[in-house]
Amino acid sequence: MTCGQEDREEDIAFAGVRGQRQLLRDGALTAVELLDLCLVRIDRYDPKLRAFRTVFADSARQEARAADAALATDDDRPLLGVPVAVKDSMAVAGHASSLGTASAEPVAEEDSEVVRRLRAAGAVIVGTTTLPELALWPFTESATFGVTHNPWDLARTPGGSSGGSAAAVAAGLVAAATGSDGGGSIRIPAASCGLVGLKPTRDLVSLAPYREHWHGLSVAGVLTRDVADTVTLLNVLQDAPLEVSPPGRLRIAWSLKTAAPSPVSPDVKAALRRVVGRLHDLGHELVHADPDLSGVAESFLVHYATGVADDLAALADPSATETRTRAVAALGRRLRGRPFARATRSRERVTERLARPPAGADVLLTPTLPTAAAPVEALTGLRTLALAGRRAAFTSPWNLTGLPALSIPAGFTDEGLPLAVQLVGPAASESLLLSLAAQLEPASPARPAL
Repeated sequence: MTCGQEDREEDIAFAGVRGQRQLLRDGALTAVELLDLCLVRIDRYDPKLRAFRTVFADSARQEARAADAALATDDDRPLLGVPVAVKDSMAVAGHASSLGTASAEPVAEEDSEVVRRLRAAGAVIVGTTTLPELALWPFTESATFGVTHNPWDLARTPGGSSGGSAAAVAAGLVAAATGSDGGGSIRIPAASCGLVGLKPTRDLVSLAPYREHWHGLSVAGVLTRDVADTVTLLNVLQDAPLEVSPPGRLRIAWSLKTAAPSPVSPDVKAALRRVVGRLHDLGHELVHADPDLSGVAESFLVHYATGVADDLAALADPSATETRTRAVAALGRRLRGRPFARATRSRERVTERLARPPAGADVLLTPTLPTAAAPVEALTGLRTLALAGRRAAFTSPWNLTGLPALSIPAGFTDEGLPLAVQLVGPAASESLLLSLAAQLEPASPARPAL
């Protein structure tokens, strides 16, 4: 491959959803050529990343051919011909999702609603991405599928539980990928990999065929390279149109308070200060104000652990899981009954108290993670649960309350690791959060040197 060919491949791979869709509209390449480029990059880079659990090369090529035929008729669907990956916890017809385990799960007869909508919008489903067992952890490592690595530094985790999706998008293997977020599982990988990751308001995006997950903690969403691509994907996955427009002058509260004790690194504090300064320069009013997070950690743990117990029991073979997974499920079983009822009452109080940002603000600004991406295999054994809680200390409150929260890039450490901040708003404020994020977004997202 010549230097010019390599540069063109990189430009296409990192063009994002809208960029790739425009190239297809313009006839600069075909959907089959775009898919082949993605498959070549998966073959080249995924052996060291381990972002994909399964690659659907044959069926994806059929979908790409169908997309090319549709493009010839001026079909203008928003994702027509664009390769997208799906987290391996979401049903894809004809595929047995692993949920990150060794359990022999049944083959899905139908697509999940998220995948159905992606296909209806013209997306080419390339494959499924890795996750930790039962989407439990803020890293992506499992006994069955090994360790997934961060494209910015292979010695670091891409976060979790949507870590395979984040690694695939950050490395330019696909333009976008689906994720789910029950305690930070979209936002933590987005922060670790320099991506945009939105946890939507509860019930905005359908979880069908499931009615709910983890007692309402979990939501579905996507990981993308920029705000506009997130808007494009979310407008496919749900029915209330999101728009990015000048947000006007906002009152923004910023805070370093966590739901559980978790030291915040100097790099993260400096990144937050830079964003505070940038928002001030944009004309917004900034105020330091902490949300009242009392009761959050305890209530979250009960809902999380009991949800994991439900998931483990639903597996075809619950024994085909790691010891730490079964330990969390055992904890969850003990927390049913009165402890769960108390946690539910506490959740109702927390949700009412945190319905609006503190100090009369429109938006709350926090770090997404207390540090940059952690080293791989840093959170192991039965202590994983306690250590993982620290990684989700900024993200988990908004799963408990069901409020929207958006992670966006906020520069890099001196070692070149991505940093991020989180924007939180009232229910159904996705357009506001995305509009504010767009003001902070660089003209061209950075690319890792693979």
